[in-house]
Amino acid sequence: MTQPDNQAPANLGGRKILLGVSGGIAAYKAPILVRLLRQAGADVQVVLTRSATRFVTATTLQAVSGRPIRDDLWDAAAEAAMGHIELARWADAVLIAPATAEMLSRLATGRADDLLTTLVLATRAPIFVAPAMNNAMWDHPATQRNASTLTDRGVNVLGPDSGEQACGEFGPGRMREPADLVADLCASFEPKDHLLAGKNVLVTAGPTREAIDPVRYVTNHSSGKQGYAMAAAARAAGAQVTLISGPVHLPTPIGVRRIDVTSAAEMHQAVLAHASTCDVFIGVAAVADYRPDRAHDQKIKKTDTGSGESGLSLRLVENPDIIAGVSSLERRPFVVGFAAETHDALSHARDKRKRKGMDLIVVNDVSDSSIGFNSDQNAATVIWEDGELSIPRQGKDLVARAVIDLIARQIRDPLAGANPERIAK
Repeated sequence: MTQPDNQAPANLGGRKILLGVSGGIAAYKAPILVRLLRQAGADVQVVLTRSATRFVTATTLQAVSGRPIRDDLWDAAAEAAMGHIELARWADAVLIAPATAEMLSRLATGRADDLLTTLVLATRAPIFVAPAMNNAMWDHPATQRNASTLTDRGVNVLGPDSGEQACGEFGPGRMREPADLVADLCASFEPKDHLLAGKNVLVTAGPTREAIDPVRYVTNHSSGKQGYAMAAAARAAGAQVTLISGPVHLPTPIGVRRIDVTSAAEMHQAVLAHASTCDVFIGVAAVADYRPDRAHDQKIKKTDTGSGESGLSLRLVENPDIIAGVSSLERRPFVVGFAAETHDALSHARDKRKRKGMDLIVVNDVSDSSIGFNSDQNAATVIWEDGELSIPRQGKDLVARAVIDLIARQIRDPLAGANPERIAK
């Protein structure tokens, strides 16, 4: 949740943050970001690219950071003592915000032709980038490939968010708000409980879209929030996490590898490509049970019979069952499913768990519109072979932590159950 500009988390005390600013319009937010980082207790050193100076001045950033701004690899005074190496060693984290499409390209290809890109290559500190660009630029295959390359190298890609852009268009490409970026950094420094250390976890999240024609599709109300919370909680527990996501407007959790898909068939293919190498599979996505038997190449035109009545008939065919498919693998992971029900939730969930071969199922009653789809709150019951556990209404992040706690304990000892104190909070 975005915080007001005058608020910031206060748990970066003593952390040394190297803030790189590249040349995009979102650079105007850099002074706010610096101020919030300092309010959170961080020591901030700003490094500007040449293009960034077109959008924000070194004087402004020096005033809010309290440190001289660095912007030149060939600064004779600084480089007399190998200043770029000194800065690379100094940083506890490197955050580049905004990170333009050009900056992502340079980082992905390992360029080192200015101070900021040289620092990125020279540092051993964790690196975070906050993309900011026009939505078409963000969606371009080259940019997506560069972002994926950086993620695969362990760079934390924060965002982008979706919304109105300086160019007047609307879509993904907005830089995450400064308070959210500070919260992301704070979360990255939080102690990990390592319950899933050494485990590979595969998570699905969000809805799927089943095409009717080029402009219409069948989908559902899933926002992806619970699935993304599960991915973040698994990562916080020390796991290596891959998130296969349907179409949502959510930032990728820190340290999580994300694979975007659209249809149930695409999600099924992506899951099977990774499931045999994972230790835990968590199917949170609201996958469409059915799809139109064919997607029309052209928009279906509305017809009128002359009697004032018109209609459209669709023949639906069943989509592959992703969870059942994972459960039936010869080398199967620990399988967790989610179920959204509107009536007889527990009996339906118990039957579904056995029928699909799940080790554990998490069910919530979405007839209560204040939880579940699109809400930040949830309440659930977790069901496994020898027990059930009710998780009271709370934030989806806390629900996710409770479920991850139970998964970790089930893996270690199926009879151990969950930690009641943690879940009751």
